[in-house]
Amino acid sequence: MLHNSLGKSWLGKPKRRLNFRFLKSLQDIDWFLMILSIVLTLVGTVAIHSTELDTPDYQTSFQHTLVGAIGLGLALMIARSNYQNLLNWKWVIYGITNISLLLVMFIGTTALGAQRWITIGGFNIQPSEFAKLGMIITLAALLEQKTAENIPAIVKSLSITAFPWLLVFIQPDLGTSLVFGAIILAMLYWGNAKLGWVVLMVSPLVSAILFGVYFPGWLVWVNLMGVVAWFTLPWRWISSLLATAINVICSELGVILWGLLKDYQRDRLILFLAPEKDPLGGGYHLIQSRIAIGSGQLWGRGLYQGTQTQGSFIPEQHTDFIFSAIGEEFGFVGAVCLIVLFWLFCLRLVIVASTAPDNFGSLICIGTLAMIVFQLVVNLGMTIGLAPVTGIPLPWISYGRSALLTNFMAIGIVQSVARQRPKKRSRY
Repeated sequence: MLHNSLGKSWLGKPKRRLNFRFLKSLQDIDWFLMILSIVLTLVGTVAIHSTELDTPDYQTSFQHTLVGAIGLGLALMIARSNYQNLLNWKWVIYGITNISLLLVMFIGTTALGAQRWITIGGFNIQPSEFAKLGMIITLAALLEQKTAENIPAIVKSLSITAFPWLLVFIQPDLGTSLVFGAIILAMLYWGNAKLGWVVLMVSPLVSAILFGVYFPGWLVWVNLMGVVAWFTLPWRWISSLLATAINVICSELGVILWGLLKDYQRDRLILFLAPEKDPLGGGYHLIQSRIAIGSGQLWGRGLYQGTQTQGSFIPEQHTDFIFSAIGEEFGFVGAVCLIVLFWLFCLRLVIVASTAPDNFGSLICIGTLAMIVFQLVVNLGMTIGLAPVTGIPLPWISYGRSALLTNFMAIGIVQSVARQRPKKRSRY
């Protein structure tokens, strides 16, 4: 009897209790947000599979599904932990982020004209993708200690994030460096920085673009920045003159830097405005993408029935231009449904951020939101001709193992924040 009772106690009940404890620890996560992540990953699998029908082993779509399953497991494991423990590891995470980006410069693998990957065990890992999450955690920890209510706090945050940004920019990886910028600006604003300060930080880039595109608009913008500085910064006269001078100087620097670019680099930035100028070169991707999306019309040609998709007319369609396959085979209705899924996803992120128990958790959610929204807007824009081709993937949809794992890990931390919310607010 004693042996039987011990057997039941040690062999039966603990296993059931362990399973029950694991499920109980996940009962407070935002399951709607998690389900949306899974649905978007499956949509990506279907779209990627459609682009590789001429490949007998369907390796790309299989890997996307496999990495998605691994990412989901990581997300659930991270969700069970306490995200506040990351505060004690912020500098370790920051150091690992910078070391991994430095290693790319020395032992990185070059592909498609850029050195962005490290090959480990036959797999290419892109540190810049994980660096986005590392920067979100580091910046959130800094703003948790001291909010961006004054200029010194903003300068400190920008100086710390400048180094990993620079390492990504010189790879060169323009797309990811732009994502970094969007994350930093969004988190600073959420961390109590004045909107005028955020606008002033972006203003030199806008001035450089307007100076070469529309001179009257540039004059208006430069003077407007002087007004913004007058109302938002101390020492009004000095700040206003300094803001105006910085915008003028950056405009001139923009002209100089533009002249230093090679022809193909300039074409990549402006060719989206008129891709017909080089239909067989730099404009080929965009022309074929617009043909594919336009041919989908309202309801689409049907899964595996897209002529552009099945004919492999669009290079790298399973990565940066995956939306063109969705637009062609599922039409306008399918594209809108996908955008609605992303809208619901972002809405849940905002809800978790606004109900987070502390600033650290809230800032992590906003950083994740900025990362997803910026990539979504730019990717959709470049596939329909509203933005330059920058190589930014569509979250959860485009093929990319490092990007997919990063997205799931970020959601895992967000779910950890959701678990810690006060129970009275869990109705959201």
